[in-house]
Amino acid sequence: MHDLILRGGILHDGFGSPGRTADVAIDGGRVTATGHGLWRAARVVDVDGLVVAPGFIDPHSHSDTVPFMAGAQPFKLWQGVTTEIVGNCGFSCGPSTPESSGFTPEILSERAFSTFGGYLDAVEKEGTANNLAVLVGHNTLRLAVGGMDAALRPGALERMAELAAEAFESGACGLSSGLEYVPGAYADTAELIALARVARRWNLVYATHMRSESEGLADALDEAVEVASAAGVRLQVSHCKASGRAVHGSSEMLLDKLAAARVRGVDLRADVYPYRAFGTSLVALLPPAACEGGEAELLRRLADPAERRALRALAEDPGRTTGVGLWREVHPEDVQLIRHASAAVSGRRLAEVLDGREPWDALCDLLMADPHGDGVFHTMHDDDVTRIMKHPLVSIGSDGGPPAGPNHPRTFGTFPTFLGEYVRDRGLVPLAEAIRKVSSATAAQFGLAGRGWLGPGAVADVCVFDPTAIRHDGTYDEPGIRPAGVTHVLLGGRMVIDDGEFTGGRHGRLLRQGDGGLQPREAM
Repeated sequence: MHDLILRGGILHDGFGSPGRTADVAIDGGRVTATGHGLWRAARVVDVDGLVVAPGFIDPHSHSDTVPFMAGAQPFKLWQGVTTEIVGNCGFSCGPSTPESSGFTPEILSERAFSTFGGYLDAVEKEGTANNLAVLVGHNTLRLAVGGMDAALRPGALERMAELAAEAFESGACGLSSGLEYVPGAYADTAELIALARVARRWNLVYATHMRSESEGLADALDEAVEVASAAGVRLQVSHCKASGRAVHGSSEMLLDKLAAARVRGVDLRADVYPYRAFGTSLVALLPPAACEGGEAELLRRLADPAERRALRALAEDPGRTTGVGLWREVHPEDVQLIRHASAAVSGRRLAEVLDGREPWDALCDLLMADPHGDGVFHTMHDDDVTRIMKHPLVSIGSDGGPPAGPNHPRTFGTFPTFLGEYVRDRGLVPLAEAIRKVSSATAAQFGLAGRGWLGPGAVADVCVFDPTAIRHDGTYDEPGIRPAGVTHVLLGGRMVIDDGEFTGGRHGRLLRQGDGGLQPREAM
């Protein structure tokens, strides 16, 4: 007798094969049989007319601190996501040292650990609602050895390499960078190659938020490929986009470069979220030079009219496309202030709070009042978003963070939005290909052994959804609406979403490199 049978659903294996009507039998946390006539089980769930797919895998998440929140937090399970890759954009919760002061995102700095392994141990102690695998962040490594200094001190790179090796030995699934953020923006390519070569010793992945996603996009792509090629590692290009009016249409160039590098033998993939706005800190609009030395130096520069003018000149310098911040990507009406110390501006557009000031000065004043303010930035064109989303090398990632406070709808609805709006309603890709994009495409990249596919022997991480009903109605003004259409989710064979309702508890796993749930694999 089987533990559980999902009967009569439309089975998708996660590899892009056409769906077929079949039963799925589960025993001891694994799929043990698929087909017809699998009659006897302790529980049989009728899923006739529903899609039975591998649990979705989010390759780009910022849920690092979610295990430390009160309650189980099933916001990703309601989307069908059973595994998340965290530690992205160059920031992880460890290793942290007294040098680690600077512009670490507040959601991470509130939970800083002296060692990367200490963070993993704490997550295992707290438990997690879904599976997590964790990258170690280049920004975090740099902060640990040099704070907010732009130039590395003697021996600092060697110490970063040691800390990276300790993280990989503890179970990190790879290395991430965030090169539009400080202090990562101060690094040169050689520094990135040196650290990626440490990851290569464990055959792990390098995931990068590139140095530019706008006017410097082509050069940034070339740098990402150079790092991966020189280090011999797999490459994950994070949240692909062509951001800002000046580069609308550049998605074709981006995809051509990715495909050409793949043909040359660089084992790479990319991810994208199904939205035309990104979210990040307001300080990222400034050139990285503004933040050198830390927050006190930033505030001093912004308070000095001459320094403020010099920073604007750098941000708007037509001769530079990297190291200039995100200012040129946005217009005042594009900037939606979602988190700020002043309640009077939160939720409004920059264009609405100018009060007679130049937009640059209004931004600087807002940062002086709250250097940790966040925004949503409406900078992308639908043609680029859909062209990137459709490409076979591109999977779907949320870039979402914890489900708290003002937020972006991607946190709560990335996967139902993709499957509902873009796949069902707009016919962007066939359903079988869409399921591959949210399952095996990412599992292979990050070495998620037994996950991302559905067949005998696979870990029973499963998502069952209604393809006619899956959707997310969240908006930028009201993002936290619960998605619809996911009816059942299993984690290791345990039903955690049952008939659309969360069953409670924290039944996910922390997937450490080399622990059997996360296996390194060779690059191409």
